[in-house]
Amino acid sequence: SRITRGTFEFGKTYVVRPKGKHQATIIWLHGLGDNGLSSSQLLESLPLPNIKWICPTAPTRPVAILGGFPCTAWFDVGELSEDGPDDWEGLDASAIHIANLLSTEPADVKVAIGGFSMGAAIALYSATCFAIGRYGNGIPYPVNLSTVVGLSGWLPGSRSLRNKIEVSHEARRRATSLPILLCHGISDDVILYKYGEKSAQSLCSAGFRYVAFKSYDGLGHYTIPREMDEVCTWLSSKLGLEGSL
Repeated sequence: SRITRGTFEFGKTYVVRPKGKHQATIIWLHGLGDNGLSSSQLLESLPLPNIKWICPTAPTRPVAILGGFPCTAWFDVGELSEDGPDDWEGLDASAIHIANLLSTEPADVKVAIGGFSMGAAIALYSATCFAIGRYGNGIPYPVNLSTVVGLSGWLPGSRSLRNKIEVSHEARRRATSLPILLCHGISDDVILYKYGEKSAQSLCSAGFRYVAFKSYDGLGHYTIPREMDEVCTWLSSKLGLEGSL
């Protein structure tokens, strides 16, 4: 049975306060079956004192790829392939929830979205909503994103993206202006490396001019300090942060 929008109940949101001057707020999205607490524990240790991190928890729902077993998931996923159907309703519900969390941030603070695995997929979907100017359901996208980061993830809706951006001068302008960092382990056996690579290519061909794709030899479906160091360097430069600890 289809899950209707009204039944999406998001879990607890965890916040990591900035240790220095608040210059940026980043929503960080966990992977399938995880929660916002584990994200917040990872981010707390990063040398980025000017960032406030918001770590929401996805709704618990039946997930087709797990045979209908319920767990925390930003949207339903049946198969990881170019031809797999996209759960637009679930994607929009999560993207709306995330943008709502960012929309109350102070006007002088830059906002961004990042995530791991399925969280990276939602971060990239949010990037496409920002460029197009609306969610898949047509509701206007309300947030001005400064950058997006996706680790070990993939791009939902890649097949139709180019057509949606090419028809609008404003969409092309926003796509060109948004820096995106993608990182993927070559040995990832959960979200295969080729899906990360294809996602970067799809973004570029749709008009995202500022896509950096970093690959890591021997890395599976997890993060490593070297990868997080690159994320910190990227965020510091793209968000114009003043200092690091």
